[in-house]
Amino acid sequence: MDSGPVSLDAIKELREKTGLGIMDCKKALAECNGNLEIALEKLKAKGVALAEKKAQRTLAAGLIETYVHAGGRVAAMVEVNCETDFVARTPEFKTLAHDIAMQVAAMNPQFLTPQEAPPDKNPQEVCLLAQPFIKDPRRNIQDIIVEVVAKVRENIGVRRFCRFELGA
Repeated sequence: MDSGPVSLDAIKELREKTGLGIMDCKKALAECNGNLEIALEKLKAKGVALAEKKAQRTLAAGLIETYVHAGGRVAAMVEVNCETDFVARTPEFKTLAHDIAMQVAAMNPQFLTPQEAPPDKNPQEVCLLAQPFIKDPRRNIQDIIVEVVAKVRENIGVRRFCRFELGA
C-alpha cells in the first residue's frame, strides 16, 4: 500500500501523541495529506464522537485509585468506572485513574461537573472535569477522559472523589 505523503516519522509522532494504533494514525495522516496537526484534530473529533456515542452505556466495572503526595500531607481517592473489567486492567485506564487522583490532590476540586457547581463559581477552578489538566493545561480532565475512551473503545466516567489534607 502506497503511503503517499505519509512518513513513518509522522505516523510515529501521531501515535505517540494519541496512543492510537499505527493503521489509525496512518489513515488519518493519509486523509490529511500528511498534515500532523489536521490529523490530530481529526482524530480528536473522532474520539469525541465515539465518547458521545458510548455515553449512555452502563459503567459496571472500574477501579478505585489513590494518590498520596510526597510527604504524606495530601492524598486523594477516586472511583473511575468503565464498562468491563478487561478495560479496567489496561495500562491506559490505570494511568487515567492515577492522573485523575493526582489532579484531585493538586487542585482540590469541589464538584465533579459544572452542572453541580453554583452559577457564581468558575467551573475551571472548582469542577474536576472542567479543570485544566495539571500535566497539560491546554486540555481539561474531560478531554483526557475522551482521549482514553477513544483508545479503549468503552465509556468511562468518574463516579466520585475525595481529598484529604493533613490538619484541614
